[in-house]
Amino acid sequence: MRVSSQDVTVVALLADPDAPTDIARRMAEVLADRLADRSGRGRRFHVEVVSEPFTAGTEDLSTVTRRIVDRGSGGPWDIVVALTDLPLRSQGRGLVVDLSHEHGVALLSLPALGGLRLQTRARQAVEEAVLSLAGGRAESGAPPGGQPLRGPFAGRLAPVHRGQVAEDELADLRYVVSGARGYLRVLGGMVRANRPWRLVPGLSKALAAALATGAVATVNSTIWDLATSLSTARLVIATVGSVALMIGWLIVDANLWHRTDEVSPEARRKAALYNASTVLTVGIGVVVCYVGLVVINLVWALFILNDRLFAATTRTPLHAAGYWTLAWFVASVATVGGALGSGLESDEAIRAAAYSKREQERRSLLLDDSGDQQGASVAD
Repeated sequence: MRVSSQDVTVVALLADPDAPTDIARRMAEVLADRLADRSGRGRRFHVEVVSEPFTAGTEDLSTVTRRIVDRGSGGPWDIVVALTDLPLRSQGRGLVVDLSHEHGVALLSLPALGGLRLQTRARQAVEEAVLSLAGGRAESGAPPGGQPLRGPFAGRLAPVHRGQVAEDELADLRYVVSGARGYLRVLGGMVRANRPWRLVPGLSKALAAALATGAVATVNSTIWDLATSLSTARLVIATVGSVALMIGWLIVDANLWHRTDEVSPEARRKAALYNASTVLTVGIGVVVCYVGLVVINLVWALFILNDRLFAATTRTPLHAAGYWTLAWFVASVATVGGALGSGLESDEAIRAAAYSKREQERRSLLLDDSGDQQGASVAD
């Protein structure tokens, strides 16, 4: 790590494009002042944000770390902290942060911080990493790599703990998550990185089909009879069934299911984690769409329906509960129509709506590798 001649420590936040860059830029607005306050001794910090795809084409931890070290050695920085939304693993455990005091670099995997309070947790993690690398918390005679980090890494209930570092690795301090709570934390972080709410505007053709289906169904007398005759339990079943159909259709039609040819337990656990994040990401997006359809159908019903005609057809007066039940049932019908309409979307459009930029690149690379292997087998 280089030492600044003007007692100003220059920190680079090397961030993958998209969400990590957004987090780094918001963090940089306050990071320098917070570091100066915490370090004391009159030390000052200057923070720069560098947006580069340093994890492109690889999930190997040693390769990523080497790229960070090489990038840091070629820049005018004292410390480099890299942020990625790619879930990295070390010895079967989810990586939270790696530090190399010798090279003045750190690597932070954002999904391991969980899906809640991500900005705050990321800032705390970066603060701890920078202060450790800068030697601001080093005790007399203690090796830098032996100093435990605080912030999001401390606490009796925190699922984060020290991880083992092999002798041939560049890192000298590592924190990982493990166990069921660690798995759920990484899973939540992966779903958060995918930003499932983007699925709503990203499926324009499917939404158009759902809205058209809902508009027609609202004025259909057969739908009126069905809505008034269904019990709450059957309405719930219709909701679950239509949402599940939409989720399954999107995953199968756009080839979102992750498959692996490797037989190792680690590869299978990784595939299961990616598939779980896919189901949750698509599921959250579909549920948001469903709620929106209920609201839109309710407004449409209030505007278009004639209560006398409805009562004459169904022999049931159209009260507030009737409007709600009809909008609820029509949303289930419209969701099925949206599932069929999603077939008009391109696979690329669905992946772009469902995944973060890193995850899109990772899956594209896997598809390319699969295609190359199939081509090679045919040639043989």
